[in-house]
Amino acid sequence: MGIIVQKFGGTSVANPQCIENVAEKVINTKQQGHGLVLVVSAMSGETDRLINLAKQVQLQPNPREYSAIVATGEQVTMALLAMALLQRNCQAKSFAGYQVKIRTEGAPDHARIKHIDTDRILTEIKKGNVVVIAGFQGVDENNDITTLGRGGSDTTAVALAAALNAIECQIFTDVDGVYTADPRIVPDARRVDKVTFAEMIELASLGAKVLQHRAVEFAGKYNVPLRVLSTFEEGPGTLVTLNENSMEQAIISGITCSRNEVKITLKGLPTTSDVSYRILKPIGAADISVDMIMHNGYQDETRDFSFTVSKEQLPKLQDILPNIKEELRISEVQVNDNIGKLSIVGIGLKSHSGVASKVFEILVEKGITIYNIVTSEIKISVLIDEKYLELAVRLLHEGFNLGKAIEPGLIE
Repeated sequence: MGIIVQKFGGTSVANPQCIENVAEKVINTKQQGHGLVLVVSAMSGETDRLINLAKQVQLQPNPREYSAIVATGEQVTMALLAMALLQRNCQAKSFAGYQVKIRTEGAPDHARIKHIDTDRILTEIKKGNVVVIAGFQGVDENNDITTLGRGGSDTTAVALAAALNAIECQIFTDVDGVYTADPRIVPDARRVDKVTFAEMIELASLGAKVLQHRAVEFAGKYNVPLRVLSTFEEGPGTLVTLNENSMEQAIISGITCSRNEVKITLKGLPTTSDVSYRILKPIGAADISVDMIMHNGYQDETRDFSFTVSKEQLPKLQDILPNIKEELRISEVQVNDNIGKLSIVGIGLKSHSGVASKVFEILVEKGITIYNIVTSEIKISVLIDEKYLELAVRLLHEGFNLGKAIEPGLIE
């Protein structure tokens, strides 16, 4: 019946009882005749514990040794889950990333998957074993253990599904699918049956934490059917797919927000044509991703240049800002970490006019200032004060009729 890859996140394997519950769920799937490959995260809180342990010994941990430490969290889970399956007379074997040769390249602590040798996995499946693999990790050309960055177990699962030509990659978590908004912010948020890869990439990169955006990009590239399911309750979940036909009437699939933003404003810049390049070149060279960019020009022939970065990247940016300030004779650098990004995403945006104006109307009516705007065919993002983020999500969710009891996503 084909191979299914199932990934279980940290909350799904948080303790021995949870792991035993996962084992029961896995056995039910295996009884349907599928070959099964399981990818597991570390138990909830374990990776943070290991990171803190490393930092107690070395303030800025060596990337190679850091990966060797944090990779152990997933290895504990994989063995425990294999044992839980064996206890239930279900054949199973566990493997770390280096044992099944998940080959990676790049920095040891932010590696990228280059190749997966599937021979050992397929051999074990043919023997009738459930194969349990530690997520988040691999091995580089020097045979050193590497890690894929936080959330990397999703990427491991999708990459394995692509390499094995799996019929589906199922991501089990503590929610039962992708919602039109965070249900903790919007109580009547509605689970969507399907979203496209393009929509899910945007939602994941803009703050929705259901899936890691790199994993969705991988799934889209290799056309791996991806399904988000709950470990703790039954249901169809949400399918992430290339197919757009079933969503032609839904203008908006979801609204998300991110508090992980810092706005940087460089004031008093010259108006020369190369000024943006001279700012962004050293920032890019430092491997810092810039998001929302805005220019303001003034009559005294100076301009302001604003952009956003993630809060994690601010310390790295602050290391190079003094050189940029000196070279361009910037009069002032302003840092605002009390802002947030609000985004609406939907494949229907590209074929419907008036969505942006409705967003502005809803927010301005409530006195919410919009500092910057970025749009694409399927996304509208605005920068607002962080204190208004949750209110703005609720206002737009209601304004675009995204709730459970009404027809979704249509403009009145």
